[in-house]
Amino acid sequence: MAYEIATLAKLIEQFERMPSIGHKTAQRLAFYVLDMSKEQANNFAKAILDAHEKIHRCSVCCNLSEDELCPICSKNGRDKSVVCVVEDPRDVIAIERTHEFNGTYHVLNGVISPLNGIGPEELSIKELIARMGDGEIKEVIMATNPTVEGEATAMYISRLLKPLGVATTRLAYGVPVGADLEYADEVTLLRALEGRQEI
Repeated sequence: MAYEIATLAKLIEQFERMPSIGHKTAQRLAFYVLDMSKEQANNFAKAILDAHEKIHRCSVCCNLSEDELCPICSKNGRDKSVVCVVEDPRDVIAIERTHEFNGTYHVLNGVISPLNGIGPEELSIKELIARMGDGEIKEVIMATNPTVEGEATAMYISRLLKPLGVATTRLAYGVPVGADLEYADEVTLLRALEGRQEI
């Protein structure tokens, strides 16, 4: 008979449900939680419950927010005529780290993926189209990931925006800094050649 404590097994199982967490990592996390003091464990559980209860989608861009508007939508000085469309809130964080983009965002919260049963109606596309109504938005930058699903989603949205007269652009792709050309795939090299700039 295998040695098993039911409560510990249940905790490990919960950690295993998280993306990219295998059994060994789930086990380490479970034992880490067990080593916490009661106060630390309560604070950890409270942080999870608070996040679940207080965080929702921004009413404008569908990004994560504790208020009606996210900090980016509510900030004065952002260029409201440019919207960068991303797959999820982590992409907003990544672009914001560059300190170069001063426009606003729209978070799709996924991509079109027929194999996974995700169609356009499961994404925040209708909210994006609704934002076009006032004529303030002049450019939409498609910043979905360079995957089959990301490309399909970008093409689908660009077709919806075309009749509205909004300029739709796509992030440039290329060889990552520090990478060797010999390891780059053909599509990446082709995109890097197409997107070349004068120096």
